Amino acid sequence: MRIYHGIQEFEKIKYPVVTSGTFDGVHVGHQKILRRVNQMARSKGGETVLLTFWPHPKFVLNPGSPMKLLNTFQEKAAHLKTLGIDHLIRIPFTQKFSQMTSEEFVKTILVEKIGTRQLVIGYNHRFGKNREGSFRYLQENGSAYGFEVVEISRKDVDHIAVSSTKIREHILSHQIHLANTLLGRPYEFSGKVVRGQQIGRKIGFPTANIEISEKYKLLPSDGSYAVQAHVRGTKKHGMMNIGVKPTLGNQPRSIEVNIFDFKNEIYGEELKVEVIKQIRPEMKFKNLKELTSQLLLDSQEARTILTEEH
Repeated sequence: MRIYHGIQEFEKIKYPVVTSGTFDGVHVGHQKILRRVNQMARSKGGETVLLTFWPHPKFVLNPGSPMKLLNTFQEKAAHLKTLGIDHLIRIPFTQKFSQMTSEEFVKTILVEKIGTRQLVIGYNHRFGKNREGSFRYLQENGSAYGFEVVEISRKDVDHIAVSSTKIREHILSHQIHLANTLLGRPYEFSGKVVRGQQIGRKIGFPTANIEISEKYKLLPSDGSYAVQAHVRGTKKHGMMNIGVKPTLGNQPRSIEVNIFDFKNEIYGEELKVEVIKQIRPEMKFKNLKELTSQLLLDSQEARTILTEEH
């Protein structure tokens, strides 16, 4: 998959089959659209093109928005690659770009820059200034612009009521397993391993403390989780705690992963974590001994969950 950081980098290709959107999460609904795009392109001997907007339009149009994203751009690109997208165009979303009318978007980007032959959109897709563009507009004008428009109906992608918003709600309400069902894979995040207080090491549960640089990335609600950690090219089982450590008197919110049967030092390294299921919400214990006893139970439950998942 080729990635273009701006429409100006794109060079015209043979028979482009195009879709566009933010595709946050690249969830099972998105995947159905992308499978259709791939099928259409292959049947015509063409190539797939996905237009996405970065930063997310809500961050530009509403700078105070508290919304968090399911994917970083790098995560999104990796998922799109596995789904067979040939060309990913990252269009910088700015205030100026937001003022582009739907007609300008179609003529300038879809027709002149890309040479679109087929355009695939999800139901209720809107685009252009004030979201004025619609499927009806595209259907009425597509032939004049030289491309065919295909809409993926609501019943095709919404049979399980999937949406990025619903996935965010599940993640924040201690239901990561439901979010994973709608994503079609475990929810993930990555970060650098940094030094912590090393309390876990002292009580027999050493942890990798993870620092996330992308502040817009949505993290699961506070609690203990069964996870899989990608470390040095291998996938390891483990458990994770996210929270403020109330037993230690409330600390800054942190992410700590105890990787099972792993003793190597990995400070400064990147760690990818797949979150499988929550074990329990974060709790305050009377002392470290009580916390240690609970961590032993958590680790046993995490191993059971991960064995069953595998």
